Amino acid sequence: MTMDRSDIRTGIVGLGNIGQYHAERLVELGVPLVGGMDIATEARSRFARRYDVDVYEDHHELYDTIDAVVITTPNKYHEEYAVDAFDRDLHVLLEKPLAHSIESAQRIADAAVGSDGHTMVGFNNRFANTVRIVHNRIAQGDLGDITHVEANYVRRRGIPGRGSWFTRRQIAGGGSLIDLGVHAIDLALYLLDYPTVEEVTGVARGEFGNSEDYAYLDMWGEDAGPAGFDVDDSASAFIRCAGDQTISLEVAWATNRPSTHEFVVRGTESAARFDLLEGDLSLHSANTVGPDHLEDTSVETHQNDTHTEEQEAFFDRICRDDGADDSVDEALTVQRIIDAIYRSSDEGHTIAVDDE
Repeated sequence: MTMDRSDIRTGIVGLGNIGQYHAERLVELGVPLVGGMDIATEARSRFARRYDVDVYEDHHELYDTIDAVVITTPNKYHEEYAVDAFDRDLHVLLEKPLAHSIESAQRIADAAVGSDGHTMVGFNNRFANTVRIVHNRIAQGDLGDITHVEANYVRRRGIPGRGSWFTRRQIAGGGSLIDLGVHAIDLALYLLDYPTVEEVTGVARGEFGNSEDYAYLDMWGEDAGPAGFDVDDSASAFIRCAGDQTISLEVAWATNRPSTHEFVVRGTESAARFDLLEGDLSLHSANTVGPDHLEDTSVETHQNDTHTEEQEAFFDRICRDDGADDSVDEALTVQRIIDAIYRSSDEGHTIAVDDE
């Protein structure tokens, strides 16, 4: 019997803003949202009122009622909820990053191997129309051999509320690098077709969030001051992969430069430049037909809701019961790179990456 989205009873673990964001899209897609779980009483009450579903303080009770779960908790708690879901063979959509530490990420990846459910890690930016166009151009050979990706995800002033879990290393595992960098690294590797990563060098900095004189425009959540901030607010790194493919990375919550979400994908035939959030896309090449000349072509596209597209892909995979569940392995590679950047920053030298 063919399964439909309407057959997949789905719950959410973690009922904060991102949990509600996913809930809205589940409802729009016609997926039955049947419950939610959170340790916070207020979050449970708000979710129950808004979606008229059962809510639980214990995730095991929720898991008794569902076929699939979306996990949106702070990073440190991904392992507990994901591993228990794998043990029950539930389908799991797990928000990025895989975990707060490389050790926890490895345990999640190991547990996923033994599950009969489908698993997807929330790399939603892969589903942006602009990214899809570039990915298709690469597949068609339009860019030639891809050699380097410039990956930038930089906010000028955009630190989450200091003292929130985002800015506490024990819970988040890091700052801007593990929050924004995880997207930039995944996207760069995705466009390079996830080559073997060989070595990483980088520096993670805390220049603004731990200052009494921090000036900001875009902070969300309450500001507990620098005492509640013990993570990086920017990072720079260089990633070397097999075949001399490389990635240069710039990420920041706060820095004294204009914000940018620019990616440049350089190939032997042409390059693609795009803004991840704005959707602007241009192609750049040289031509010898007639007098030698350069060609710059603008490609018009439109913005789409990447989380909706991500959910569609997740539930379509469940309904078809096919397709490779490779995003956990890829998320583990991203986690290894993040861990290597932090170690490189702490130790002051290049770190070899074990990509096995």
